[in-house]
Amino acid sequence: MLTRTFDKVERILQKYDYRPEMLIKILLEVQREYRHIPREVVNYIGVALGIPPAKIYGVATFYAQFSLKPKGEYTILVCDGTACHMEGSMNLIKSIEEEIGIKPGEVTQDLKFSLDKVGCLGACALAPAMVINDEVYGHLTPEKVKEILRKLKERQVE
Repeated sequence: MLTRTFDKVERILQKYDYRPEMLIKILLEVQREYRHIPREVVNYIGVALGIPPAKIYGVATFYAQFSLKPKGEYTILVCDGTACHMEGSMNLIKSIEEEIGIKPGEVTQDLKFSLDKVGCLGACALAPAMVINDEVYGHLTPEKVKEILRKLKERQVE
């Protein structure tokens, strides 16, 4: 039972030859697989790499791209850096809240969407911008955001 539970983690660890210096890449792949970094996986990785779980938690909580809580199938990151903020990113967040009913830091009950506000996406020329599952959307308006979200919701129904 235990090995079946951690088969995916084992494959990731094998890919990086159980090298502790590859921890960040390992955690990135774990997060991609599970949409967060589960507690039991942290302990498993710690034993496999000979790293105290506390150190792994330190890494996972230091970097913003990691989450210890489940994220949605569609992870929405709205930039609130200076350029995006000046161009109305808070209005985008309000429109997302209206459309899917969650605030930054929350996940929909069906785990389809999660929303986070980030300091910078590095897409200042596209302000205001957001990223959904690594796809960048720029020059957004609240109406465009709602349209994007509706299309994603329709995809789920099909």
